[in-house]
Amino acid sequence: MAKGFDCSTPLSAAKAQVFASQGYIFVGRYLADPGSWKRLSPAEAQDITDAGLYIVSFFERYANRAGEGAAAGTEDGQLALQYAGEVQQPEGSTIYAAVDYDASANDFDAIEAYMRAFNEQINGYELGVYGSYSVVKAMYERGVTSKLMQTYAWSGGKKFDPISIYQYQNDISQNGIEIDLDESNGDAGGWKVGGVITPEPAEPQLAPEDANKVIAYLSAGYMAIEDPAGREEFHRLANELRKASGQPTA
Repeated sequence: MAKGFDCSTPLSAAKAQVFASQGYIFVGRYLADPGSWKRLSPAEAQDITDAGLYIVSFFERYANRAGEGAAAGTEDGQLALQYAGEVQQPEGSTIYAAVDYDASANDFDAIEAYMRAFNEQINGYELGVYGSYSVVKAMYERGVTSKLMQTYAWSGGKKFDPISIYQYQNDISQNGIEIDLDESNGDAGGWKVGGVITPEPAEPQLAPEDANKVIAYLSAGYMAIEDPAGREEFHRLANELRKASGQPTA
């Protein structure tokens, strides 16, 4: 899984570099109204890109806005499209519309109407939905979108398998700001300024220490045979293990 975080606080160039150096792959930031302290600016988007981080775009006017239905979705989608263009978010990436409250099943029809209307306005971008387990599950099953960001909040310990991003811890302090911790399946619709849309690289799935233990056994096999083709195969397998664990090949 790719390591990420989201935050309301704008990132300076120096702060973005620090997070990147700590192994973070992406950061979630807000396409917000002018004057909002959460707002992602064009300069910040460039700073984040220059640091090597992907950006995941959120849109949220206020916590229960999505419960207001289609008219709200139309208005918000138009704004999201405008703000995405202002920060040079490339088409093909995702905008996650937030359901940032403990929505009940009675709200789902209105939320669906909001999301469908929002989606009609964000031409060129893919709709994502942020919310609890029950919200993202309902929107997925209703065919609204397959790009989902689930928060552990209001989820009762459940996790919906098809999600692209899981927000697993809120409100921690790191590098002097408050952040939420996230993980991505590597296909969350993140973007960089001027970049081609590609899946975010996932963190290595094999621990280096485990890989090196197996490589030691392969090395013994390498030394035990004299056949050049056999030795080459041992060498190839060892390098595949190094790649899988994020180590340089030999």
